[in-house]
Amino acid sequence: MDVKELLTRYAAGERSFNGLELPEADLRGANLGGVDFGRVNLQGANLTGASLSGANLSQANLRGAKLHRANLSEVILSGADLRQAALTTANLNESDLSGACLNDADLCDASLHMASLSAANLQGANLSGAKMGGVRMWKANLQWADLSGADLSEANLSEANLTGANLNATDMSETFMTGTIMPDGFIHQ
Repeated sequence: MDVKELLTRYAAGERSFNGLELPEADLRGANLGGVDFGRVNLQGANLTGASLSGANLSQANLRGAKLHRANLSEVILSGADLRQAALTTANLNESDLSGACLNDADLCDASLHMASLSAANLQGANLSGAKMGGVRMWKANLQWADLSGADLSEANLSEANLTGANLNATDMSETFMTGTIMPDGFIHQ
């Protein structure tokens, strides 16, 4: 199936596209709200400005995908591969990214209010300026992540690993941090 056929079938009411192979697909600005893309291969795809609100992308391959300004609110991305994905200013509010791999992903200025990133791997990710109030990051790997200027107020970072993370000017007010591994020399105020 190619992009044109996908969009035609979606417009006709079809929503289930499990396991679809669309690497490098150009889906800029596409409206695919509620689509079922479980285990889909969108490696390197361009989804800049796309709307996938309420979609299922569990275990999807989005490695290196471009998701700038994408609407991914309330999306299921559990177990998804988002390594090196570009998610700058993306809306991931209330999304489920539990167990997702976001190594070296760019989430600069992304919105992740009330999202679940439990057991997610964010090693080396850029989360500078991210809005993450109330985010759940229980047992998340944030080693060497850049969280400078991020809002982590009221977040749950229990048992998360923040070794080497940049927490310069990070708002951690009322953040729950039982068992959290903090960077050397970090003092929580």
